[in-house]
Amino acid sequence: MFIQNYINGAFVAPIEGNTIDNYNPSNGEVYGQIPNSSKEDVAKAYEAAASAFPSWSNTTLEERSKILSRIAQLISEKLPELAAAEAKDNGKPLQLAKAIDIPRASANFQFFASAITQFASEAHESVGMNAMNFTLRQSIGVVGCISPWNFPLAIFTGQIIAALSVGNAVLAKPADLTPIIAIKAVELMFEAGVPRSSLQLLIGNGPVVGDALITNKSIDGICFTGSTTVSQLINKNSADKGNPKASIIAETGGINAMIVDSTALPEQAVKDIIASSFQSAGQRCSALR
Repeated sequence: MFIQNYINGAFVAPIEGNTIDNYNPSNGEVYGQIPNSSKEDVAKAYEAAASAFPSWSNTTLEERSKILSRIAQLISEKLPELAAAEAKDNGKPLQLAKAIDIPRASANFQFFASAITQFASEAHESVGMNAMNFTLRQSIGVVGCISPWNFPLAIFTGQIIAALSVGNAVLAKPADLTPIIAIKAVELMFEAGVPRSSLQLLIGNGPVVGDALITNKSIDGICFTGSTTVSQLINKNSADKGNPKASIIAETGGINAMIVDSTALPEQAVKDIIASSFQSAGQRCSALR
């Protein structure tokens, strides 16, 4: 299996032709090749996104809401297929993929669809202008989205839809460990009606692709989910080498505690402690420390 980037309306190989082995972490099986994208690939994707920005931002809020609802429906319909892809990508048990990550992704799209519908209604009532023009005031341009491997559908799509919902074009960089679920998610979004030119997919090494995104002097916004250390580096590099006026939204690591009092059932507490501590190898913002 050879996975490609999606740039300017088509799946394409990386410009320099370099690839990385893609493997199943649960058994070490190498089952494909993924792009080892370069700064040149990022620059090409940015140009495509910048030129395509009006195509999505010119759609009405009502049209966007319908598209997002359709994506939510498609995710629910394809739950078994998506769970299998996620299990192969990052070794997550099928039960967890089906119970948490995939339903959450579907719920995210439905939430934004409902929010957009309400927003459109309020725009008509309070501003007295058509919803499309009102929304154009909210979009900022091209947004780079950098997501982690632990919730490779919910967080990946959550960042994208938050940016797309207000009319931005998106450069999406999934974790290099979870490219297959990202490809499937992008295909579902296109199937539902998201303009193909408004979403670019870049796969590759985090420090290379991510750094090229955040140091792009024309990027208008950055969404990141990951460690606090990396988020601080993104903030610094964006200000020093990229666009110091770019909006940065970062969701970083947390440390959770559990308080168990005398009314708790010890066997239930132990079960929950183990689950919270070791699911995703303890590498998630909700993990118990």
